[in-house]
Order: sequence, then C-alpha cells, then structure tokens
Amino acid sequence: MTEGVQKQPIPNVGVAVLHGSAAQPSMSEWKRARKSLLGARWPILALLILLIMAVMAVFGPQISPRDPNRQSLIERLKPPMTANAEGVVAYPLGTDALGRDILSRAIYGARVSLAVGFAAVVIGGLLGSSLGIIAGYFGGRVDDIIMRLADIQLAFPFILLTIMVLVVLGPGVGNLVLVLGIGQWVTYARIARGQTIAQREKEYVEAARSIGAKDLRIMLRSIFPNVLAPLIVIASFNVASVILAEASLSFLGLGVPPTVPTWGGILAESRDNLLGGSWWLAVFPGIAIMLTVLSLNILGDWVRDFLDPRLRGR
Repeated sequence: MTEGVQKQPIPNVGVAVLHGSAAQPSMSEWKRARKSLLGARWPILALLILLIMAVMAVFGPQISPRDPNRQSLIERLKPPMTANAEGVVAYPLGTDALGRDILSRAIYGARVSLAVGFAAVVIGGLLGSSLGIIAGYFGGRVDDIIMRLADIQLAFPFILLTIMVLVVLGPGVGNLVLVLGIGQWVTYARIARGQTIAQREKEYVEAARSIGAKDLRIMLRSIFPNVLAPLIVIASFNVASVILAEASLSFLGLGVPPTVPTWGGILAESRDNLLGGSWWLAVFPGIAIMLTVLSLNILGDWVRDFLDPRLRGR
C-alpha cells in the first residue's frame, strides 16, 4: 500500500522557527519605503536638511572657511554679509565678541551635536533594549530588579542628575555621551519589556524551545527582530531630545570644553552681547538647532507611520 506513495520532503522549519515571524527586509519593502518617502513632501525636505547637516559634520574641516577658534579683535562683532575693503564678503554669518567666524563655528558645532546625539542614542538603545528583553523574557526576580532600577532613575529629574554627574566627571564629549546614553535607557527598556512579554508566549518561541534553542539564541534571533520596529521609532525621536539636552548642557557650561565649538556653547557665549544688538550670535545657531530637531521629528513621524502595520494599505 505504501509503495505507490511518494515521500514528500520534510521542510526544515528549524531556521524559520529560530528567526520567528520577522523576516529580513525584502526588495518589496525597500521599494515600498522609497515610494512612501518619495510620495511625502515634508520627510523628503527633512531628510535633505539632515543630509546637509551630516555633510557639515563629516567634512567640517574641508568646507569650513576658517579655523573656528581663530580670534581677531579687530574683526569682532561684524554683522552678517559685511564686505571687506575689496568688496568680498568675508564673514557671511558675522563674527562673535572675539572675532571668530560664526559660520565656521556653526559648521564645527554640527559635528559635536550630531555625534553626541547619535552616539548617546546607540548606547542608550543597546543598553535599554538588552535589559528590557531580558526582563520581559525571564520575568520574576530579574524583571523586578531591572524595573526597580528604572524606577529609581525616573525618580530623579534627568537634567539635574546629568548636571550632578558631569560636575563629578568633568566636561568632555566622552563624558557627555556616556551620561546622556545611560540616561536614555529606561525608555527603551520599558518598550522592549512590554513587547517581549507579548512575544514570549507566541507559537514560534515555543517551537524554538521545543527544538532545543538556547535562551540567548531565542532572544536574539526570535524576539529581538519582532520588537525592533517600536525601538527604531523611539530612537528616531530620541536623537532630537538628546541634541536639545546637549545644547542645554553646553549652554550651562557643562557639556564640552569652551575650546570645542557647539551650538549650545555659541548660544551661551552670545548672552552678553544680545542687548547690544548683536542678534546674529544667537539666531544662526538657534536656527541650526531648530532645523535639526524639527527634521528629526518629521522623519520620526514618517518612520512611525511606515512601520505601523495598520497603515500599510494607505
């Protein structure tokens, strides 16, 4: 009876089970993302502004017209677009109280602000996502310890806690990135924990356990891809908040050393000359901060809508 029945090959479900329900982005997903981005107006403009800021940050020494720390008291407080004796505009955005070129300082300031923003988000995202997945997957005492640590950190005002730590560690780009990164982990941990609790009882996780997969492999290969989308959305908005925090701390003199130009530092240096009519000292770095944060928020809105499965058909 069984001789005429052809044996069907058994599919290798182990790899699919270990990967969970999330697959690698296909070409159709990339095409859908490109179509959605090209069909939107504001995200394209936001992406263009961020690309300009990124070029300024990466190629700052090449495109900067002058050394940002070069002082010339003869050229102090020159207004924007002031021409020299030859009729050439020497300082398109003017100079500060020490004769330093505002354009050059703004270009170099993009390097610090963007580097601090993205580096802090990477540190906070990796730390928070890891702890959140561990807490949600194991539960019990592990979950209680991690969440109580999060509650303790939330009990302190973030800016006050950051100031206290920077006063102890001292100003510096590395210390600023470390403090801002560690200060952001709670948000990622809570999101990752909630998503992990919803995923850990799914069929593909149970199937992965049944074939002998280790806990670490299940968390990395099965659960993490399925909780990644909301974490990406949080990160896209969090970069903007970290840039604002860096500008605030630099404005207070706690961010980076005064010799390192930052947008917040330029704003802080303009305080003594604003009443004298030197409006350009605060306007141009303020515009740079506003455009960067606004572009990140607009792009974050688009990422949230694109990753929302309820809006796939729109």
